[in-house]
Amino acid sequence: MVNFPIHISILGGGNVATHLAREFSRFSEIKLVQIYNRSLSKIVDLERFTSITDDISKLKKADIFILAVSDDAIAKLAGKIPFDDALVVHTSGSTPMQALPNSRKGVFYPFQTFSKQKEVVFKKVPILLEADNKKDLELLKSLAKLLSDEVQEVNSNQRKALHIAGVFVSNFANHLYVQADRILKEHQLSFDLLKPLILEVAEKVQTLSPELAQTGPAVR
Repeated sequence: MVNFPIHISILGGGNVATHLAREFSRFSEIKLVQIYNRSLSKIVDLERFTSITDDISKLKKADIFILAVSDDAIAKLAGKIPFDDALVVHTSGSTPMQALPNSRKGVFYPFQTFSKQKEVVFKKVPILLEADNKKDLELLKSLAKLLSDEVQEVNSNQRKALHIAGVFVSNFANHLYVQADRILKEHQLSFDLLKPLILEVAEKVQTLSPELAQTGPAVR
């Protein structure tokens, strides 16, 4: 049985941290205790949600510490959290849970691309969870289900595979958009001409397998 509100602190100041702070602030079942980042200027606009700090020694106690930082900073930062009994989780797709040195550890991975300037409908964002023990997993599930209708437990290997697949359909696909935009500009054409085609292909794979949705020269 989870006791609400769940007290949460976020460590990080990037896209994921910003979106999580915005979303958490909408729920009475969540108490956003604090946001930490080593550069205070990067999180000053988040002060409207809770207190902020750039001093790791001034972290306040919370039920969950969420590390929304770069992969190479996760383990070192997690080791600096001054509460041995707190649940520490990261938001990385490719980092194994066991990279966290804490006694209570887990993963809270919102599977979506985030930009500070664009709102995200969290109810449609899959949130993938992992934890070292059943009690902590239930706590993470209770939190995730407040935000999203798509909550699943996956292990580190599954999450890594999903992350790689996500890179193909988002980053790699967007790189192709960049190349297509350059081709069109060279011929004085607008990228807007491609947008209906892009949307149609995206709609197709909602109901067809990618293989069946493939047409044209790629099939031939």
